[in-house]
Amino acid sequence: MNLLLEAFAWLTDPAQWSGANSLLLLLGQHLMYTSLAVAIAAVIAIPAGWAIGHTGRGREIAVAASGLARAIPSFGLLILLVLLAGVLHKPEAAIITFVLLAIPSILAGAYTGLETIDRKTIDAARAMGMTEHEILAKVEIPLGRPLLVGGLRSAILQVAATVTIAAYINLGGLGLPIITGLNLRRYDMVLGGALMVAALALVLELLMALAQKMSVPRGLRITHVSAASDGESTLALEIDRPIERTRT
Repeated sequence: MNLLLEAFAWLTDPAQWSGANSLLLLLGQHLMYTSLAVAIAAVIAIPAGWAIGHTGRGREIAVAASGLARAIPSFGLLILLVLLAGVLHKPEAAIITFVLLAIPSILAGAYTGLETIDRKTIDAARAMGMTEHEILAKVEIPLGRPLLVGGLRSAILQVAATVTIAAYINLGGLGLPIITGLNLRRYDMVLGGALMVAALALVLELLMALAQKMSVPRGLRITHVSAASDGESTLALEIDRPIERTRT
């Protein structure tokens, strides 16, 4: 309990929010690495995931590559890349590490979102004369968007938690108080830094949960159906049909 109070005292100390290594600056660095890595990963993984989900080809390769990327320890990869690239390219090595960490979740969200769409919906779109590009853009991508946002949500949280290791190679971020506190045996600083990372992860989780909820297409409405006779409740998915306008 005393350690927790000391950590809060350290966090609320005005001295921690000013200066070269202020918590506000470290938070900005943490968010910068996180957003940049996720953005690069999204540019790579989303088109690849859509191509896999639309064509149905390459899924096995994507799953194998994602599994391999998840199995690689981030800290070990970061140190390896720093040794290979040199100390002058530490930021690039860190970004590559975080991008590789983010790609599997985004890739899985992109192609899974398309794969879970009812094939009857795709067949109906083809029967209406829509091209493959139109089916992808107007049917598959909007319906698969919630799972894609879910993949981005997972990637953001994973990267935000892992960016703390950037402090090991003097790149700042919220991991710096943790590393510095361990070296100085200032456990109030260690706990304070950990609380900052946890608070950031919680805020990001809430924001992405809201974004995922809002990403559901407007035509879909989830309604709770009253309990059945056996006492079990069911969940129905209603699809609002657009009103057809008569041609004048």
